[in-house]
Amino acid sequence: MDAFLATLQRWDLHPVVDHFTVSLLVVGVLIDLTASVVPSRIWLRYTALTLMILGAIAAGASYYTGGMEADRVWNAMSDPAKAVLHRHATLGTYMAVVFGVLAVWRILIEAIGLFGASRPIYLIFAVVSAGIVLYIGSLGGQMVYVYGVGTSLMSPPSTPTASPTATPMSNESLPTVSVPTPTPIAMMMTPAPIVSPLPTPMPPVPAPTATPIAGH
Repeated sequence: MDAFLATLQRWDLHPVVDHFTVSLLVVGVLIDLTASVVPSRIWLRYTALTLMILGAIAAGASYYTGGMEADRVWNAMSDPAKAVLHRHATLGTYMAVVFGVLAVWRILIEAIGLFGASRPIYLIFAVVSAGIVLYIGSLGGQMVYVYGVGTSLMSPPSTPTASPTATPMSNESLPTVSVPTPTPIAMMMTPAPIVSPLPTPMPPVPAPTATPIAGH
C-alpha cells in the first residue's frame, strides 16, 4: 500500500484532478443556469446533473490527492507558502463536502417532484460554491507561480545564518600572482627601446704659439 501511494505521489495527480474539478463544476453550474432560461431544453438539465455528479467525485479526488501532495512538499515550503496552502486545503476540504451535498440535492430535484421547488435556492448555493472553487484554484496557482511549490524553483524555508567573523589571513591564504614568462614570439614582436646616441666630444683646439721675429 505504501508503494502504491508513493507511486501516486510521483505522478503529481493533484493538479490534473483539480483542473477536472474546476471545469466540471463551473461548467455544470453554467449549464444549469442556461437550462433555467431555456426550460424547453430538458437535455441541458440532465447534462448539468451529470456534470455536478462527476464534479463532486472529482472534488473528493482533489481532497485526497491534495493531502498526499501536501505531505510531500510541506517541509520544504517557506512560511508564507504554508499559510497559502493552509487556506487552500481548508477551503478545499469544506467544498468537497458542499459539492457532495449539492450533487445529492441536484439528484433529488430531478428524481422527486417535491424538491423541484427548491431549484432556485439550489442554483444560488451552486453559483456561490462555484465562485469559491475558482478562488481555491487561484490559491493553488499562487503557490506554484509565486512560491514555486512542487517545482524545482521552490525555495527552502529561511534559516538564520550566523554573522561571519573576521579571521587573520596567513601567508598561505594570500593569493599568489604568477608573472607570465614572455615567449620568443612575444619578444620578437616587442619593439626595442629607442636609445639616442651620446654626443661625441670634440678634440681640443691647440692654442696658437708665438713665432720669434728674425733680427731681434
